[in-house]
Amino acid sequence: MLADYAVRVENSRGRRHPEPPHPYRNDFQRDRDRVVHARAFRRLEAKTQVFTRRYSDHFRNRLTHTIEVAQISRTIAAQLGLNTDLAEALALVHDLGHPPFGHSGEKALDTAMRQHGFSFDHNLHALKHSHDYTAGQHPELDEYVLDQRPPLEAQLIDLTDEIAYNTADLDDGYEARLLTVEQIADGVDLFKRHFRLAKNKYPHVAEKLVFNEALKSILDGFVGDLITNTTQRVKAAGAHSLDDVRRHKERLAAFSPSVEEERRGLKDFLYENLYYSPALAGEKEDAERITGELFAHWMEEPDDLPRNYREKSAQEPLPRVICDYIAGMTDPFIYQQYEKYTICVIIPRNFIRPCRV
Repeated sequence: MLADYAVRVENSRGRRHPEPPHPYRNDFQRDRDRVVHARAFRRLEAKTQVFTRRYSDHFRNRLTHTIEVAQISRTIAAQLGLNTDLAEALALVHDLGHPPFGHSGEKALDTAMRQHGFSFDHNLHALKHSHDYTAGQHPELDEYVLDQRPPLEAQLIDLTDEIAYNTADLDDGYEARLLTVEQIADGVDLFKRHFRLAKNKYPHVAEKLVFNEALKSILDGFVGDLITNTTQRVKAAGAHSLDDVRRHKERLAAFSPSVEEERRGLKDFLYENLYYSPALAGEKEDAERITGELFAHWMEEPDDLPRNYREKSAQEPLPRVICDYIAGMTDPFIYQQYEKYTICVIIPRNFIRPCRV
């Protein structure tokens, strides 16, 4: 049963393009299913999550990360009495705007766009927006109530995204042998505590299995705290309707202060020891160079763009058209385009030879 403050599909604003109702699926379920069947969703399978070259077939890519976010989101939404169909649809769509090469690609696209007076953010790109909108700046968007808080189903996604990638990236970093148990325990008290408990429970099993148990316990702790603390915050705010949630002075979905501090500590550790690891520096530099050089090439030679993108440039600024094109690419496809248009050779393990003259 839905809570009083949940989003109800029958109260939605309906379809921008009217269509007959489906005999056995509501509109949020149809949205979810359309995401799953979309080309942009399938392309996530070949987009980087953390590693720009795959150390192992077991590591996350952008698609598997999205599936993990959806699973966590649906579980929490159900416990909070929220609309699980909407929460799942939002989770599945949350990374559709991500370019190839993960955040390295995003950084390179933003840098290229700023040279032409624009910017790039993968969250906004998913909505085909080039900047933050407010109802005051754009009265035609007033119906979307952008100056209010999002419903709880949407508030959850930022947090479940963090739960998913903080724990998964720790797992992949350990599996890649870029992180050790000792290093993580020294830098993250949260992990140290859970690893010790797992070791005491299973004293004679392999380190990797103890690591897995610790990670599962950390993930479960984040999820449980988010459910408990959000429930308490909703009650304390006296939120009894969707309007109460949207008009509240701050977001109601949140971790407790102590767990929020642990989350920040884990995230800081990952940035310092994994995301900016010297072992990945060369890959990030290659990713930024490939993205930047291709962008510059199409700015100079727009006739090399596919026909449909050339046609778009008649209605939209060329930098935006090029940005949209690159942002939709997979890692393998952008490598192909780089070879084709820069006359460079990409050799095994994704290192780039200098361009031939």
